[in-house]
Amino acid sequence: MAFVNALSPATTETTQRRERSVDRILQILEFLHAHGEGIRIGALAKALNAPRSSTYTLVNDLTEAGLLEISRDDGRIFFGKRMYLYGLNYIRENSLAKRARMEVDRLAKETGETSEFCMLQNGRYTIMHMRPGNRPFRISSAVGLQIPIPWTASGRLLLAGSSRCEIEELIAEEDLILPDGRRIDIEEFIDAIEVAQREGFCLTKGLVDAVTQCLAAPIYGADGKVEATICLVLPVDLSDDQTTNLRDRLLESGRKLSSC
Repeated sequence: MAFVNALSPATTETTQRRERSVDRILQILEFLHAHGEGIRIGALAKALNAPRSSTYTLVNDLTEAGLLEISRDDGRIFFGKRMYLYGLNYIRENSLAKRARMEVDRLAKETGETSEFCMLQNGRYTIMHMRPGNRPFRISSAVGLQIPIPWTASGRLLLAGSSRCEIEELIAEEDLILPDGRRIDIEEFIDAIEVAQREGFCLTKGLVDAVTQCLAAPIYGADGKVEATICLVLPVDLSDDQTTNLRDRLLESGRKLSSC
């Protein structure tokens, strides 16, 4: 017995148009998140290689819904208050995010060092929560900041267990170029992932800048895979004993937050 598609051509076209609109909305939101600051609608359409007319329509719809806002001063668009409230819901309702937030705050207070909770999002290392330390010269990064995976200690843990093919597919060539122009060798990066997986932590020095080191511990999900990390951003000149003590405290935090 043959099955007949009950959808008329008009219905199918409408469905496809809606799907395209949803895809475009997601592109707009992802671009604004990665861009990190407001942008005019015309520049947004150009960056997305999208028609101006449909971009204006979608931005206006999202603005009316409270998801975006438009500055009266210069016409730039940015995330609206409703997006912020949705983010608060995630923090309140996601068990790991809620527990990690408290653990990061506790760790920063007790050690005096900058502490972060990080995950992978769209192929980027993403800071989900951060608490700065109490040093006169504070080392900190913005919550929501997305950074190329090879630049971070956490990235080496988050890719633990990934195949070589998966790693090479995920890491773009530009992700291997550090801010000062140095290039991370892909072979050395893959080796570092294996070492981090074997040792159960990762320490990197002088990657993003010459005065800091990053110490990261894994947070395992119920499936035994690394789901997130908790890390400390430290001055590079700490003694070996200080670094070892902080590593042990960080690993304990990772164990407390892990599901397995």
